[in-house]
Amino acid sequence: MNKGKSLKPKDMAATLARMFSYFRYNLGLFLGGMASIFIYTLASVGINATLSPIIDNLIPGHRSIYFKYMLLMVVLIAFTVVFQYLGTLAMAKLAQRTVHKIRQDMFHHLQKLPVSYYDSHRQGDLMSTFTNDVDMLNQSLEQSLSQIIIAIVSVIGSFIMMFFLSPLLLIVVILMLGLMLFSISFIGKKSAIYFRKRQASLADMNGYVEEMISGHKVVKVFNFEERNLDIFDEKNEELRKSATAASTFGVMMMPVMGNLSHMLYGLVAMLGGFLVIAGSMSIGNIAAFLQYTRTISRPITQVSNQLNTLFAALAGAERIFEILDEEVEETHGDVELIDDCQCDNKYCWKVPTEEGFERIPLRGDIRFYDVDFGYTKDKQVLHQISLFAKPGQKIALVGSTGAGKTTITNLINRFYDINGGRITFDGIDIRRIDARDLRKTLSVVLQDVHLFETSIMENIRYGKLDASDEEVIEAAKLANAHDFIKLLPQGYNTVLGEEGGSLSQGQRQLISIARAAIKDPVVLILDEATSSIDTRTEKMIESAMENLMRNKTTFIIAHRLSTVRRSNAIMVMEEGRIIERGDHEDLMKQEGRYYQLNMGLAKLS
Repeated sequence: MNKGKSLKPKDMAATLARMFSYFRYNLGLFLGGMASIFIYTLASVGINATLSPIIDNLIPGHRSIYFKYMLLMVVLIAFTVVFQYLGTLAMAKLAQRTVHKIRQDMFHHLQKLPVSYYDSHRQGDLMSTFTNDVDMLNQSLEQSLSQIIIAIVSVIGSFIMMFFLSPLLLIVVILMLGLMLFSISFIGKKSAIYFRKRQASLADMNGYVEEMISGHKVVKVFNFEERNLDIFDEKNEELRKSATAASTFGVMMMPVMGNLSHMLYGLVAMLGGFLVIAGSMSIGNIAAFLQYTRTISRPITQVSNQLNTLFAALAGAERIFEILDEEVEETHGDVELIDDCQCDNKYCWKVPTEEGFERIPLRGDIRFYDVDFGYTKDKQVLHQISLFAKPGQKIALVGSTGAGKTTITNLINRFYDINGGRITFDGIDIRRIDARDLRKTLSVVLQDVHLFETSIMENIRYGKLDASDEEVIEAAKLANAHDFIKLLPQGYNTVLGEEGGSLSQGQRQLISIARAAIKDPVVLILDEATSSIDTRTEKMIESAMENLMRNKTTFIIAHRLSTVRRSNAIMVMEEGRIIERGDHEDLMKQEGRYYQLNMGLAKLS
């Protein structure tokens, strides 16, 4: 999440409206909570209304009236106790259910976002939004919402009662409230700015800390600790400054409003005293009016004290809605994969035609026609790439880092859509194929292996969720992983730590290969799959890899040229272009870039 983006002015009204729109999922709870708070607040206003007749009738001869209003006050107090509890309980449940729905929407939406989104957003920023911002929103919904509603109803009800008691004193109250609202507006605007900065700084620092913790080995190896500390101190200092400014304006609100509230109370008491002396008001009326003054100023003060929480929640809600507004990956296509082929193939493509549809057997024929592509509009990565991979062929991509090798495999997976040209799968433009069906036919083995914190059995089964235990074991045997797995304390039921930390890099890669094997794909992509494995382990899996690649269209990206020599075709790439192509013997005869790399006359950078 872009830090600068978070600091732009936001439409708070729109954010509030969108946040409140989530209440429709629990409308009964919302309306019940609102009704309880409304009754509680009206009962509180009614309690103040009984003060005037109670005080004015507290003389001999009027005891019956006195006790009548005392009984009414007791009933109203009981109402406030019951309905305050019901309202608070309803709002707490509403907040939890609303946040539950928002978390659900966020996680579901994240699953639908394209790879390009994750490439351009830091994991730490996303985690900060998913945890810190959602928690802040929950806190605001639990505390601030009910306070705001109580304040609105209390002020309106108190204004009406005060008008009947003394219109003159009401004018004084309105003038002082105007000053209080001006103070809230001024401090609130400053507070909102700094709370946004604090949330953005917090996300930035969390992202950096997570990055450094996950890369702690690199930090140690390259003695990056001091530089690491300097960068952290800089980010931590930035967070301290923004948090201090936010807290300063947040803390300032309460004493400012409290002092103005005391001034209002004293002013009304003095002016009311003159009116009582002049005979314009009774003692009971001025007592009730003073209580209404408290009733008005207290919720306004409480709400103003909640504004810092509210602004922090709004800043978090804006970041949440930014994620929810991201465009999802366009996966739909009019061509789908089916198993009703009526031919020797197990699967085929169902392609719509004017007469209905036709079945095209799934074979794994991949072709690029003059493909242009760039991750951004201003920088093109691939230029006029044309190549073909017939079913069962092995195509190797060789070239310097950044030449565009991995980009080609990303396009086959349709992680990105091309800018120009055409890519076909069995003669079908892949943009017509439903992306989920397209990826069912592919398996990828990456250099950086990601294993989940579950058993080895489940990690391998991730490639085929309905696979039996026997299928998992067969896939592990194919990848030569079975022997070392059986030596583990719990065998296939051994639960791995984060990223499979208890295993060696070679063992993690073997599990990754087994996961690809169990899927039994038509197209296999090996992206530097053996670059992090020692020579002994590499030789151990060569035969398994050959079995895995048999009858599969395979794209191999490798820095070790020994792994690509038996490929049907080798594409030598530089700066997004194919500069040489042919098999090993042809390219060696050309004595070009590939020849130089093999003879040690040039290096892959």
